[in-house]
Amino acid sequence: MITTISLNPSIDHTVYVDRFTPGGLNRVSDSHSVPAGKGINVALTAAALGVDAECIGFMYRDGSKQFEKRLMVNSTAYNFVWCEGSVRTNIKVFDRSTGAITEINEPGESVSEADLKRMSDLVTLHAENTDYLVLSGSLPPGCPPDYYRTLIQSVEGLGCRCILDADGERMRLGLEAAPFMIKPNLFELEMMAGRKLSGLSEVERAAREYVDMGVSLVAVSLGGKGAILMDADEAYYAHGLKVDVKSTVGAGDSMVAGLACGCMGEYSLEDTLRMGVACATARCMTEGNRVIDKAAYEALKGKVEIERLF
Repeated sequence: MITTISLNPSIDHTVYVDRFTPGGLNRVSDSHSVPAGKGINVALTAAALGVDAECIGFMYRDGSKQFEKRLMVNSTAYNFVWCEGSVRTNIKVFDRSTGAITEINEPGESVSEADLKRMSDLVTLHAENTDYLVLSGSLPPGCPPDYYRTLIQSVEGLGCRCILDADGERMRLGLEAAPFMIKPNLFELEMMAGRKLSGLSEVERAAREYVDMGVSLVAVSLGGKGAILMDADEAYYAHGLKVDVKSTVGAGDSMVAGLACGCMGEYSLEDTLRMGVACATARCMTEGNRVIDKAAYEALKGKVEIERLF
């Protein structure tokens, strides 16, 4: 079982424009809204690949029906800590001329100490019956920046492995609890390293620092250029696949899902990376309001080229 944690769910409203003009008039050619959040995205993708997956997290009365419907339709279990208020809305502006996405994200509703205690109890309850616990995404107002560290420490000894996909202080503090896997993107890894990283060798050296700190697996997503996955003994680079990109929203979450499924199946490091990149690529080929197609994922998996770095 893969259990994901979604502490700050959102309704992602994506608008498509032919050419985005900052400060000017932009006419929308198409749009869609989808109940999302990084944890929800990971759980839906894992379920689409045929792996038992569930999502737990905070949920708000206003807007919750859309989330429950999407999870149920896609055979994904869920359990929420219910809070008063409304689910936040994140706006994504997709520029068709460049493929660039401009994101405008709301902070979300504030949570209380009582809410955080209920969430910690829920995480501990589910951790006893799951193999991999995925902690990803932003934290809502009222949630301390070390909360991911707190949750990872709270499940120590319960038999599950933790995967952390966060940025900034959330990642820095979460690392203190030695998660099983982390998945920064290139920009996030540069922020962690405090320097610009040029070329695969520099990326690999920066990622290795976290393996030396006790992280078992480090995955670095490189956007259209592919990804790196390493442990203490070996490192692999997967070349990116050229496809017709319909949206990059959720690609990183899909990569996390693919990697987690690879770990669940006890695949080799090379094949686990292949699964992660195929998942992310399938996400890019999929309209934002749909879950990835497993057949498309399987076809892409066979096209991923892997290169051993050491």
